[in-house]
Amino acid sequence: MEDFVNYCWNEIGVSGDSSCPELKTVIHCRNCPAYQAAGRTLLQRESPQGYVEEWTNILAQDWEQSAAKVEKKNSSLVKKETIDDEIIGLIIFRVSQEWLALPAWVIKEITHVHPIHTLPHRSNHVFAGIVNIRGEILMCILLRNLLSLPPAELNDKNKEIDHEVSIVPVVYERMIVIEIQANRWVFPVDEILGVYRFSSKKLHDTPVVISKTPDTYTKKILTVEGKNINYLDYELVFYELLFYTLNRA
Repeated sequence: MEDFVNYCWNEIGVSGDSSCPELKTVIHCRNCPAYQAAGRTLLQRESPQGYVEEWTNILAQDWEQSAAKVEKKNSSLVKKETIDDEIIGLIIFRVSQEWLALPAWVIKEITHVHPIHTLPHRSNHVFAGIVNIRGEILMCILLRNLLSLPPAELNDKNKEIDHEVSIVPVVYERMIVIEIQANRWVFPVDEILGVYRFSSKKLHDTPVVISKTPDTYTKKILTVEGKNINYLDYELVFYELLFYTLNRA
């Protein structure tokens, strides 16, 4: 390889005595055409004997190892998918005294409580009216009435716990915006428990007595933090029955 020690920048340039007249114009040797030409010469020089073959073998080995790792990982993922059940994301919330769940993908927004504006000759016990959510007018439903749930009441057990520790639990009411097949609704809830991910193995079938009841909307049952959760059949609730109820109003 050509020796760069004796180049001009090491003699009369910034690394030398700085006597080069071009420094008044270019300020630094790296801005000089001579320096740039030398750099191109370094990059375009012939490779040493055996250099290309050596790196070809190294890269080929790395590629084979990476490909083997990817293939092993993919095979393990396929095997895992065939063994493990589907993972489902759920939003769990409370309406009255019942804990309910809906798939996370139908939930578009969880917001604070907004005023509900009734519509003359249209509002009923299920269709409460319309709500303005950030400039978008949405139909507001009362899920409690649709599911025939009793009004929310304070739990006696919670009262005793509050008296012992002298702490009043703060429960925030919220509104949930859902979207199914490009149709959006909003409904108030008494409390949000959170977002959870479950294996389908943890979703149990409803008892036969409940599943044969015409007015039930529970698709599956699960337990979270000691609470019995009803996983709602969202298609039955929000697409068929609810849509029919609104048209009938």
